[in-house]
Amino acid sequence: MPVTPFPAPRSLTTTPGGAALDAPVHVRADPALPPQGYRLRTGPGGVTVDHRDAPGLRYALATLDQLRADRAYTATGYDISDHPDFPVRGFLLDISRDRVPTRRTLARWIEILSLARYTQLELYGEHTYAFRDHHEVWRDASPLTADDLHWLDARCAAAGIELVANQNTFGHMERFLRHPRHAHRAENPDGFERGGVHRPPSTLRPTDDNAAFANALVGEVAREIRSRRLNIGADEPFELGRGRSADLVAARGVGEVYFDFVTRLMAPWLESGHTVEFWADVFADHPELMDRVPPGAVPVVWQYDGPRLLSEVIDGDTPEARTWQRLGADLDNLRGGFRSRGKPLSDAGVPFWVAPGASNWNSVLGRIDNAVDNMLDAAGTGLENDAEGFLLTSWGDHGHWDAPSVAYGPAVFGGAVSWCLEANRDLDIAAVLDEHVLLDAARLTGGVLTRLGRVHRDLGVPLLNGSPIARALFPDPAVPLPSLPTPEAADRVAATLAACRDDLAAADPAAGDGEVVRRELQHAIALAEFAVDVLRARAAIRTGPDAGTAPGTGTDADADAVAPSTARRLLRRMEPLLAEQRACWLLRSRPGGLDDSIGELDRLRHQLQRAARA
Repeated sequence: MPVTPFPAPRSLTTTPGGAALDAPVHVRADPALPPQGYRLRTGPGGVTVDHRDAPGLRYALATLDQLRADRAYTATGYDISDHPDFPVRGFLLDISRDRVPTRRTLARWIEILSLARYTQLELYGEHTYAFRDHHEVWRDASPLTADDLHWLDARCAAAGIELVANQNTFGHMERFLRHPRHAHRAENPDGFERGGVHRPPSTLRPTDDNAAFANALVGEVAREIRSRRLNIGADEPFELGRGRSADLVAARGVGEVYFDFVTRLMAPWLESGHTVEFWADVFADHPELMDRVPPGAVPVVWQYDGPRLLSEVIDGDTPEARTWQRLGADLDNLRGGFRSRGKPLSDAGVPFWVAPGASNWNSVLGRIDNAVDNMLDAAGTGLENDAEGFLLTSWGDHGHWDAPSVAYGPAVFGGAVSWCLEANRDLDIAAVLDEHVLLDAARLTGGVLTRLGRVHRDLGVPLLNGSPIARALFPDPAVPLPSLPTPEAADRVAATLAACRDDLAAADPAAGDGEVVRRELQHAIALAEFAVDVLRARAAIRTGPDAGTAPGTGTDADADAVAPSTARRLLRRMEPLLAEQRACWLLRSRPGGLDDSIGELDRLRHQLQRAARA
């Protein structure tokens, strides 16, 4: 059967009779083709490539290479016409919570992003760049340096990818504000309460001095990169109006104060000819601000759960939905997915980008079905509204415990559906991973990744922005588990994990990081098995003879209620898991941040220690 290249093109026909492997390739520029578009024809007469521009030629030749790799190439003629749905197809990798990738890992990401036809890479930054005057902020983080950015910029350019500076500037500034030298910059130096939990200060006070401070950080990163595009973030200033700006917000309104500060952040960059991305959170509650988006600024609409999961959790008025409502989430706005979040901008005629999530974070094993649903929703909404950009985000909440390979499947799917949604919406992710990414002749590793990515559903506890696996390992009193898996669900998941381990033993990933992928997935399975046993232990104490609690119900309020003997067994298993986590981390990532990431398990460790002493 003739091969279908990846990503699947929007138009492909075949005829009997192909080109010789060494047939000449006739190339011609055709300005009538769409941007980044090409037409590729092969047959007994040779190979012809018509292309609109340099990217179109790159994609045409990459497609030709895939066709030549198939044994049917010389017997089959191809006629392919293709161009992208979204001109900008970006991938954002979180390097600030707490995993800073090595150069080898970044080079591997460039290979995958090039394969999936991404045009842009952003490394989400908070404190992980070696800022000249802020040594105390980054000294333990193994930060990227100017030399690293020069190297990465060159590698990206060679692969047809634009490296874009990304530095947060408003919320998520806790890594700076924890230091005495910067404490005066905080909206609330004493921190704030959210979800019944005290949090450290994270939001800058909206002053001219802080705008200049934040822009200086952006400038240090941006000046080392050739791109004229940058991302200032500016999302989730949770404390705004609850501290030093309270009087200002009372007089002018939180939306007005927020957007005035963001405009000050953008102004010097827009004046110098940059395109400035920023998160579009504010417009959900303040649509009156949309006509003030200046030319050159790009609101980016994010959404991290797909419509199916949102409907299941929110429409059912579940305890999980009520938890997020207590945290301030606008469930009505979330329920409609990207269409709801993008509608005010669309109605106002404001161009925007869509930013779905890879669903790797807060999961350990990934949530591949949710990622796919989320990306399909983003791509569909973006196309309906002529969005120029699609930015897939891979975050690192709770210390980025998920292995990099957990995001490989979402990355190839996101690249494919942002290239051509209709041709790729039913993409076989496992097959693409085995054939093009992991080079697994046994065709097993891709299936392992996708099956592991569905475990969160098999546990029968639907959650927003996370998996029961991660919530078991990193219990958060602000976001408790609404229920526990039934014994039958836990047994099914345990069987899936065991089968995936067996398949990994028989897999044959020949990619340069193939053995690393195998090892980190084996460890991820061990972590998941440990998490399932933690969940079993909690369920057992609640359903024992004195508990009087129905199976599968309860919350994390008594998360440390585990039988003492069981707690001691779990504690003995924890240290070997932590040792392997350290080893796997260092295969992919720099040492800075590792201790902070390992510390994310402390709450569970302390709960088990209390239970063991009972």
